[in-house]
Amino acid sequence: MNATESPGMARLLRPHALSFAAVVLLQVIGAVAGLAPLLAVVELGRTLLSPGPLDHGHVWTVVIAGAAGLFVRLLFTSASSGIGHLVDGQVQLMFRRQLAARLGRVPIGWFSRRHSGELAKVVGDDVSAVHPFIAHTPGELVSAFVVPLVSLVYLFTVDWRLTLITLIPVVLALALVPLMMTPARLREQKAFDAAMGRITSSVVEFVQGISVVKAFGGSGRAHRRFVTAVDEFVGIFSRLVYGISGIGAGMQVALSPPFVLLVVLIGGTLLITSGSLAPADLLPFLLLGLGLTAPVAALGHGFDEMQAAQRAVGRIKDVLAVPSLREPAHPVAPRGSRVELRGVRFGYDDDHEVLRGIDLVLEPGTVTAVVGPSGGGKSTLVQLLPRFFDPSHGSVVLGGVDLRELGGRELYRSVSFVFQDVRLLRASVADNIALAVPHADLDDVIRAARMANIHERVLELPRGYDTVIGEDVKLSGGEAQRISLARALLADTPVLVLDEATSFADPHTEQAVRQALARLAGERTILVIAHRLETVADADTVVLLEDGAIVERGRPAELLARGGRFAAFWQSHRSPQGDER
Repeated sequence: MNATESPGMARLLRPHALSFAAVVLLQVIGAVAGLAPLLAVVELGRTLLSPGPLDHGHVWTVVIAGAAGLFVRLLFTSASSGIGHLVDGQVQLMFRRQLAARLGRVPIGWFSRRHSGELAKVVGDDVSAVHPFIAHTPGELVSAFVVPLVSLVYLFTVDWRLTLITLIPVVLALALVPLMMTPARLREQKAFDAAMGRITSSVVEFVQGISVVKAFGGSGRAHRRFVTAVDEFVGIFSRLVYGISGIGAGMQVALSPPFVLLVVLIGGTLLITSGSLAPADLLPFLLLGLGLTAPVAALGHGFDEMQAAQRAVGRIKDVLAVPSLREPAHPVAPRGSRVELRGVRFGYDDDHEVLRGIDLVLEPGTVTAVVGPSGGGKSTLVQLLPRFFDPSHGSVVLGGVDLRELGGRELYRSVSFVFQDVRLLRASVADNIALAVPHADLDDVIRAARMANIHERVLELPRGYDTVIGEDVKLSGGEAQRISLARALLADTPVLVLDEATSFADPHTEQAVRQALARLAGERTILVIAHRLETVADADTVVLLEDGAIVERGRPAELLARGGRFAAFWQSHRSPQGDER
């Protein structure tokens, strides 16, 4: 689905038009039937107050009619509500499926530019915000229009003057509605939604970093973003409440039963004392006058829910409009595992290029290490190979084929990757390792685990390879990296991308993994971000990246002997240390 096909509020209900029409029709019948008990009370009052003998048959007919109307109301409104909730479930399912499909096709690197709290709000809260609009608002809006309309028709047949007097509270309340929909109020509503998103995002980060905060006692500084988000929310919420509190209070007073009864009684008393209205005719205005205001009060909530749903759908549309990673109409298979970066330029925005004119060849059976200062573009460069991003200029070629001409399945059968920020599934160790090869047998899984030097640790877990990560055990950073490395080794792709896959490992484990990779180098094209100089020493080629450009490349010994910028970089990093991206 492209951006132009992203659903709006009208398109939202188009596939469910018949069901939604049934919701409205059933609600109309139920709303009209709901007036029968009130009209029955009015007729009983007139009958009981009229002179002459009491007609018991007429009285029972009126009572039965009122009870039947109540039964019809319950039956039809229940049916309307049930169908409305079914439609709501279908619409929410549609949204979540479309979001899942879209998020599964966007460049993976797009996620790194978004806060997890923002996406969680769209997929969770914003989709759920459609529920009141679909399941409840139709009934409220139908009642808000149908009940007053039918009531007014009846009241006008009794006395048109008192009918106009009874409408005074409704007119006063409706006159205040535009004040709640001014551009300033709408801006405050948008600011309120944005503030809620920032709080959600900051809470996620707050919880994820709580152990670090406690360990270093930096609660005041570390929580600053969370506290700032809360303070901003309080300020925005206060302005929103102060702006509408007076208007809302005025509407509540105008629609309150005491005020409505006061207006009707004053108007009715004047008409009765002047002899132009029979006392018994005041009764329908006292009953139906209150019925006029209750739906109008619900109307205000219905518009609030419509606006909230409209804003939520707008944010959902923004996510659905994110350009997906282009899939070729006729995928081409690569011929070999030679990787070339030809004149590659890339920037996350138009104002700043992260990579500037990268020309690089990775030969099969070699290890290429990328080094350089933090912020030089190393992580961005390696993320181009698994196609987390597409270059803005130039091309990345695998086996003579531009990555953009490879199908997604073919790409990930050719390129596997292990990054520092490892994410494991809440599944067994075996399933995590076999993620790319779901039908792999246990022997293959164990072989990959041995190569990644994690097999012995897995055997120590409560249920071995059946241990569920995150449920039976919580792995350390180094252990998680080795599980991820075993996953990549089991995938057995010709190209392997590593963002210092052993940065959390102890020296013994790191040495074992490096030896395993050295044995594999004859079969694979390996690109490594080197944060430790031991990795550089093992590489066939070293590339020094500064400010998005390659400034030196060659064999490690040759570059050291040259005494250039790489040699200076080597000397400044003689002690092993992590290099931030």
